[in-house]
Amino acid sequence: MTVAGLPPFQRFLDAHRDDVLRYLIASLGSHDADDAFQETFISALRAYPRLRPGSDARAWVLTIAHRKAIDVHRARARRPVPVPELEDRAAVDPIASGDERPGSEGWERVRALPPRQRAVLTLRYAADLTHREIAGVLDCSEEAARRAAADGLKTLREDLDVAAPA
Repeated sequence: MTVAGLPPFQRFLDAHRDDVLRYLIASLGSHDADDAFQETFISALRAYPRLRPGSDARAWVLTIAHRKAIDVHRARARRPVPVPELEDRAAVDPIASGDERPGSEGWERVRALPPRQRAVLTLRYAADLTHREIAGVLDCSEEAARRAAADGLKTLREDLDVAAPA
């Protein structure tokens, strides 16, 4: 599909799929990221003809991905998750061991943050957006994005201090 002034959708998808997938894995975990990825690009395909030439396509598609991630988080909150009985054992701290991949336990801690802080930190560190770009994705001021990032990092640091043996 070619829309006046826009590249074919396949070229758009190829250019932005890695950023979107990285953001969704960091935000949702690898289990839900695939479905959200597909839903993101289906929505983007439907809306692509209305995208104005010269728009920031990366921020636009990451906004769609962010909204899909919110939908998944809301759905998770509504359904119970059965868990088997687990044996007591010491957990490896992935941040201390240098394992900071989006699917790691460090990102699990980020996913436990309040929604705004979680969104800002995943957009900043998984999607590598600037605070200005994050503000555009989340429809807030750049200062609000910076404040949410600072608050989220402070909470993570406090959690790590509490978890660290004295």
